[in-house]
Amino acid sequence: MPNKTRVYCWSQLLETLPLPNIKWICPTAPTRPVAAFGGFPCTAWFDVRDLSDDGPDDVEGMDVSAAHVANLLSTEPADVKLGIGGFSMGAATALYSASCYAYGRYGNSNLYPVNLSAVIGLSGWLPCSRTLKYKVESSQDAARRAASLPLLVCHGREDDVVLYKHGERSAEVLRSSGFRNLTVKTYNGLGHYTVPEEMDDVCKWLAARLGLDRSRS
Repeated sequence: MPNKTRVYCWSQLLETLPLPNIKWICPTAPTRPVAAFGGFPCTAWFDVRDLSDDGPDDVEGMDVSAAHVANLLSTEPADVKLGIGGFSMGAATALYSASCYAYGRYGNSNLYPVNLSAVIGLSGWLPCSRTLKYKVESSQDAARRAASLPLLVCHGREDDVVLYKHGERSAEVLRSSGFRNLTVKTYNGLGHYTVPEEMDDVCKWLAARLGLDRSRS
């Protein structure tokens, strides 16, 4: 069973990771009502009712959040490799951004503006999964981008907030939709938090995918 070290401040955690030449940008979600919480206002990237396969998706809210993240990345130098990662709802935003990048457009059909080199989702799920396969297969460019984008999906089997089955199903949809460069990590005994083992896997994966020399950190 993993060491149950809970992490609540992601910006501080990321700065301690032994990865050289990485700039971490940690935006905070706005405060908004969330239907799953009875309409109670909380920090959230978009509205959520339920995570079932036939549950409604807040495409407008997800487009706004994905565009906010992409706009932050678009200010970086042109020769920099760009990636998006997140935990829980942040992971859902990251995986939705991956689907927008592959398709080349947001859900509202506006162009997706940045080139992604890595996407990480921890304890999250894939929104708009029902339409992903159709979008990826809509063009050769979309299929090429999906196949080449490195993705890391991690989930704990004891997660009681975003159930493990949602993470597992998300990985299945991504793979069947043409995201061939997908790595999935599962952690026995892990709930809705992270642990050093998971963070070490993230470090190793990023170092390998982005060509980072960890010995220099």
